[in-house]
Amino acid sequence: MQHKMHSNDSKKYHITLDLKEELKNFQVKEKKYTIPIFIPHKGCKNECVFCNQRKISGVIQDVTPQDVKVEIEEYLKYFNETKTQVIEIAFFGGSFTGIPLELQKQYLQVANEYIKTGQVKSIRLSTRPDYITIPILKMLKQYHVETIELGVQSMDDTVLKLSKRGHTSKEVVRASKLIHLFDFRLGHQMMIGLPGSNLQSELETIQKVLKEKPEDLRIYPVYVIDPSELYTMYQNKEYMPLTLEEAIFRCQKVIHVCQNTNVRIIRLGLQSTDIIREKNKEIVGPVSDNFAEYVMAELVKEKIESIVKEKGYRNGILEVTVPSKYVSVTVGPKKVNKLYFEQKYSLEYNVKGDSK
Repeated sequence: MQHKMHSNDSKKYHITLDLKEELKNFQVKEKKYTIPIFIPHKGCKNECVFCNQRKISGVIQDVTPQDVKVEIEEYLKYFNETKTQVIEIAFFGGSFTGIPLELQKQYLQVANEYIKTGQVKSIRLSTRPDYITIPILKMLKQYHVETIELGVQSMDDTVLKLSKRGHTSKEVVRASKLIHLFDFRLGHQMMIGLPGSNLQSELETIQKVLKEKPEDLRIYPVYVIDPSELYTMYQNKEYMPLTLEEAIFRCQKVIHVCQNTNVRIIRLGLQSTDIIREKNKEIVGPVSDNFAEYVMAELVKEKIESIVKEKGYRNGILEVTVPSKYVSVTVGPKKVNKLYFEQKYSLEYNVKGDSK
């Protein structure tokens, strides 16, 4: 679509937003720097239909305690150069508390060396709801674990069954309550676009998740990875992955529910790896290496559009002023918001950052 350039006497409209409400769940007060240790599929005796942890994490080899030490040292070298203050070690990729107990302790002993020296502040790990027991939690306390993230994925038992998760929503509730009882920080991870799920079931999931009062939340759109059972289902036309637009829309609606709470959204979309950046044919679905930016841009666009409609802004120059850190999401990846307002409202869309 062709757009004529606006002349100097065009109408000029100004909108100033602090975006505190729209992006409140993304505003992290204490900036922590994470040393990620990926232990793909270690300890998990279950095989979910979507799972291929080795490929999605970019880690193929098993990780030994010595590997953990080497990885931590590498990150600390970099963080020391950048004068980073608050550092945590995070064990991701597998069900940590399903690993043989002795190996769990070996990993945690390595991490604890750095807590004792004051180089690292805390430890975070992820696991399954059905791998949480009182003896496990007592052991994790001894090793100064601060945060436990549960792979919830859905609170719809039909969706959990179709995804072959191997646990029910009741186990999520039980594990969450135990984690709070032992005074750990609780994180939940949910997925958008699982087999049998739809927007309604995902909105019900987030409402049930928030009742358990997690401090942290990760939201992942489902990627279909070859090889996995879900990839076979996709080939057999038994499962259709979401498009990028559908995944963005559903995430946006889920985040609206979160805006009434203080839950921190610490990740939207999977960690970018080479296989994701390359958009490899072995991965299909809403694949994007900047998924979070698309969702945040949509939340900002929604707010701006409500003002544009209310004020009747058309055919002119729209200048939007936002905090400097939100300029890129206000413009949007690939300038999606800029193009949207130009095409729909004939508004030349300019964004200014205000560091104050």
